[in-house]
Order: sequence, then C-alpha cells, then structure tokens
Amino acid sequence: MMVLNCSNKLLMLEKMLKNHFPESLKVYGAVMNINRGNPFQKEVVLDSWPDFKAVITRRRREAETDNLDHYTNAYAVYYKDARAYRHLLEERDVINWDQVFQIQGLQSDLYDVSKAVANSKKLNVKLTSSRPVHFAPVSTLPDINSLMGSLPRITYLSVADADLLNRTWSRGGNEQCLRYIANLISCFPSVCIRDERGNPVSWSITDQFATMCHGYTMPEHRRKGYSRLVALTLARKLQSRGFPSQGNVLDDNTKSISLLKSIHAEFLPCRFHRLILIPATFSAQVHL
Repeated sequence: MMVLNCSNKLLMLEKMLKNHFPESLKVYGAVMNINRGNPFQKEVVLDSWPDFKAVITRRRREAETDNLDHYTNAYAVYYKDARAYRHLLEERDVINWDQVFQIQGLQSDLYDVSKAVANSKKLNVKLTSSRPVHFAPVSTLPDINSLMGSLPRITYLSVADADLLNRTWSRGGNEQCLRYIANLISCFPSVCIRDERGNPVSWSITDQFATMCHGYTMPEHRRKGYSRLVALTLARKLQSRGFPSQGNVLDDNTKSISLLKSIHAEFLPCRFHRLILIPATFSAQVHL
C-alpha cells in the first residue's frame, strides 16, 4: 500500500483514470478535486505505482471526523483486478473499520468483494444500487435560454439553505447529513432557483466525487421545467470547469429518468453501487 502525495503523480493518475471510464468515474471525480485545491481533504491509496491494479480515495487521516458520519467518511474505488482490491482492503490502515463509512464504485463485483472483507470484521453492509448517467458535451446540450420562460432567478445555494436540503433529501434528516450538505455547498458547485422572496424552490448540488446529486423541486413549484433547467445549468457549470457531468438515478424514480432522457443524458452500461458499512457497536445509532 502507498499513499500518492506527489502533485505530478496525482495529475498523471487523473489522466490514467480517464482511460478507464465509466468504471473509474467516482475515483476520477475525487482525484480531480484533490488536484484542484482538495477542499474535502482527500488522499489516494494505491497498491503500486505507476502500474496500479487498485486505487482508493479516502478522507485524510488528520482530518476531523465523526464516527457516525457515513456521508463524509466515504471511499471511492476503482480496480483492474478484484483480488488486488481485496488485498488493499485487508491491509492495515487503509480503511478505518471502527467507524460507519461508505464505499462507492461502478464495478459489478464491488459488493461481493467488499462484503467478504466486511463480514470477516463483523460489519453489517447495506447496499444501494442505481443507474449512473452522464451528460453530453455542453455543445450538444439543449439551449437553456429556451427553458427560461418567465425568467426565474437562477443562482447558487448558500450554507443557510443546508437545513432545507437536509429535510428534503431522501438520504438526509439527521445531524451528520446537515453538516455534510453544508460542506458540499461551501466546497462545490451548486445551482438553485429562488422565488420572489429569495427562498430556494429547485436545486442540485455536487458531491465530493464530482457527482450531481440531491436534485429536488418543492412540490408547489413542479411541472414548470425547473428541474430540467437546474440539471442543465449545473451540467454546464461542471463542464466549464473541466469536470465530467455525472449523476445517479434510482430505478424506480421514473420522473427523473424521463427528465434525463428528455435532455439526452446517457445511461451508462454499468451500475453505481453505494455500500454503507456499520460496525456492530454503532448499529443502533446510524440514520440511513
């Protein structure tokens, strides 16, 4: 195991990962953020360099942590060889197994390999699987101006909006998520439509893996095209900064799937997997 600290090598890794899309997208997004100021205090662990077979991004050990915060305690994984990934998991000090955390990735055997190691350490594993999507290049996206209609106020979110996002997110509603959302708003691009009183009515944010997430429109403002406008605006904003515009959608979220199809988003051939791993000592305290 080695921690990749050299800025030149991290830039090389970013280029290497681009050659392994779509499976490397989550790690790629995390590495891009590391190379652009590292606002989420991440680092990269590999089995070897430069001919790596497995790579994991994780929170820096010296960063402040909450053992119940699986939102922030998140690892992204990409591997060329599942055995190399398992060996990396089993190495000492690669993963903090004494806290609640999550693993994200886009490879079919990610769950089986991760769960096998988690079982040996007596952690429970909760799996969520969804469809990953990727937006086309800016030049081919629908024209935003044609969606403006009555010219809603398009802006960005502020930390003061974090409580509203925590209450409306299906994965939220707890102290850890509130703090996580506030950090995302502070660190990464967001898009928001506000009403005449300045209140957010539709929005989307970007997470630590450069993934568009928590796209939401308040019920009384739906069927106005706001979700479409927000998604396209954030996709353009990310692409203008050199990031891939990517997201995930649950299989039963038919409205979002229809929206994504209408704006020509590409549904990728792999699956997105989020594993939440819970030590037995914390099982009664975790909010999922």
